[in-house]
Parts: sequence; C-alpha cells; structure tokens
Amino acid sequence: MSFDRELEERLVRYCAVDTQSDDDSPTAPSTVIQYDLLRTLQAELTEIGAQDVTLTDYGVVLATIPGTAPGPTIGLLAHVDTAPQFNATGVKPRVIRGYNGGDITYPDNPDLVLSPGNSPYLGSKQGHDIVTASGLTLLGADDKAGVAIIMTAMNHLLQNPDIPHGPVRVAFTPDEEIGRGVGPELPKDLGADFAYTFDGGRVGEIEYESFSADGAEVIVKGVSIHPGYAKDKMVNAAHLAARIVSMLPQSTMVPELTEGREGFIHVTDMEGGSSEMRIKLILRDFELDGLAEKGEILRKVCDAVQATEPRAEITCTIAPQYRNMRYWLEKDMTPVDLARDAAAAIGLDPVSVPIRGGTDGSRLTEMGVPTPNLFTGMQMIHGPLEWVSVQDMAKATELGLTLLQRASEQARG
Repeated sequence: MSFDRELEERLVRYCAVDTQSDDDSPTAPSTVIQYDLLRTLQAELTEIGAQDVTLTDYGVVLATIPGTAPGPTIGLLAHVDTAPQFNATGVKPRVIRGYNGGDITYPDNPDLVLSPGNSPYLGSKQGHDIVTASGLTLLGADDKAGVAIIMTAMNHLLQNPDIPHGPVRVAFTPDEEIGRGVGPELPKDLGADFAYTFDGGRVGEIEYESFSADGAEVIVKGVSIHPGYAKDKMVNAAHLAARIVSMLPQSTMVPELTEGREGFIHVTDMEGGSSEMRIKLILRDFELDGLAEKGEILRKVCDAVQATEPRAEITCTIAPQYRNMRYWLEKDMTPVDLARDAAAAIGLDPVSVPIRGGTDGSRLTEMGVPTPNLFTGMQMIHGPLEWVSVQDMAKATELGLTLLQRASEQARG
C-alpha cells in the first residue's frame, strides 16, 4: 500500500500553518498560534475514529488507538512547533515531483539553490517527490513530517482493524524547539510502557543518544550617562558583552566548527544597549562532565570581564534543559531493539548515530518513559533550504506500523 499522497497532502497542509515557538514567552504553549494546528489535529484524530482525544491545558494533543491484540502500550510523538531561528510566517510548501537530481531553485528567492552539492543526501533521491518551502521561510518538516507520519499510520490502523497491534498512545506536543515540549504531567498522561518520537533525519536512523543540554543567560549592566559627559563615568554594557563573546573559545567550541561527539558553546542571541545587554547561550555535550566544563568556561569568562570593570554588574545563570537519553536507554534497549528489528524487516539497514541536538524523547526518557527517536527523512532543518522526501516519510510510516505489529507478535510469543 502506498502512503505517498496522504503524507504529501498532510505535510503541505500542516506546514502552511505558522506554529513558531518563542523562548521568551512564559506561557505554555509559548505561542497561541500553535493551537491552530493542535486543534486541527484534535479534530482530525476524532474524525478518523481515535479514542480519548484530548487537548490538555498544557497544550498537548493526546489520543488512543485501541489495541486489536495483546501488546505493550506504545507512545508515538511528534512536535507541532517550528524553530524560532528563522522566519516561519507565510510558509508556502511546494512539491517537486520526480526529482531529476539537479539544482532546485526557489520562486521567492532566486539566489537560493538546493543541490546535492550543499545537501549530499539529496543526490540519492532521484525520482522522489521533494517538498521544500518557497525560499523566504523554513519549511517546518521539523517536525510536521513526524506529525504527518503518525497521523497517516494511525488512520491506516483504524481503517484496517485486522492488523494486530497493542494499544497506541499518540501525543502531539508544543514547544519542543525551545526545550519545553515535555512538562511534568506528560509521562503519566501519556500512559505508555515506552514510546518513540518521529523527529529524525535520514532513512534507517534509530537514535538513542542525544546531547545533554543547558541553557545560559548572561546579563551585563553598565553605567549609563549622557555620552557628551561620559568620560570616566560611563560603563558601556555593549562593549563588555562583546568582550565576553570574544573571550569564549572560538576555534574549538562553536557549532560551525564541531561535529560528531564534539560539544559546543553557542551564542544564540544578544540584545540590549549601552546600559544593559542580555546574552543567551546554549551549552551542549554528550557527557555531563563535558557539559559542566563548558559551564565553568562561561562563568570564568564572565568573572574575568567583571574583574576588569567593578562598576559593572555581570550575572551568569545556567539552567538544565535535557540530558543524554543514552544514560537510561542503555540499561534497557528493548524499544531500540524492537525498532531495529522492524527496520530490518522492511529492508532497511538500521543505523544509530548520536543526535547533535535533543528531542522530546530526551526529556521523556529522563522522566521514566524510554523514548528513542526514529527517522522522518527531514534535512537542512531550521533554514530556507529545509526539505524532505515524501517517499522517505512513507518508509517511516511503514516502520512505525511494522514495529507496532512486531511488538504485539513478541507479546503473544
């Protein structure tokens, strides 16, 4: 059975809805616009016959697909929000059918080009249907590809009750991109023995290791005075903030120069003026001691700059965001092994590589619900070159359905 057209229709429709999250907002979800897609999904799950469909007061859509055979209760998750790093307003998804292997240009940005040169994985997708945005926005396949995959798979299960599977719990979360997709209520409300996020990249990737992550904020308060009378009186917060950033490791610990298992310190935002500046950073490492080291580097830099100008006030606050899911999953690899077995059953060579990022599964696993991450096909995420193959999404849909069936087979012996 082909899932291509349903996946394409769902992805294009979901991506056209602006759901960008906002790290500076204190609400949950962080933006009201995320409800536009959450309520749509709530209605669609009800329409296809899912049970217990709920939109929680913390902004998660939950639903049950009743089991047709014995088996564990498995959760399937994807997040509806898109990344704050790039424009996500006015997304115009388009489909390049039967991709010919050459350059892909963009109607709203003629200087932008997607090709196997800047995205080598694209070179293996000749003949596929490729979905991109129009050049001025990200696409939002991260993670609306995952949303479309889960919705398509659940629709298939409900239309084919003869397929043996245990109970399935679906969760569509907000605010994953800002590290707030999993609140304290979700593990209990999900009610799953274990779960999977569909939030990965290349076909075959089954990920059980993520970064450990902290967020940091540095506030620099200077001394403000009229610049015409500032001699020996003004303390320029902007200058001090720039000094802090310049003193951080520039050749060994920035995202643009790291790969594999290397961590980083990343300045995401600087805002303010001569009287006060705010610097926002994210700290990432696969090991907790490496993460702590990066936090200590940041604190020492702030202390050193503070020492040069005692009239200023510099504060550095570091808070945990999520932890490497490997710490828990390596103690019980059952959900990982199940996904690998299902991948092999549909002709894939499963690959496990560390995620240079995090997922809702990082938090869920830490909170007691083992949750590896599965591929969707999405590539070049968080920018205007973002793309995904419909056929890769179809393979992810097949994987999800297969692992549900195999979990039931194992339960039945």
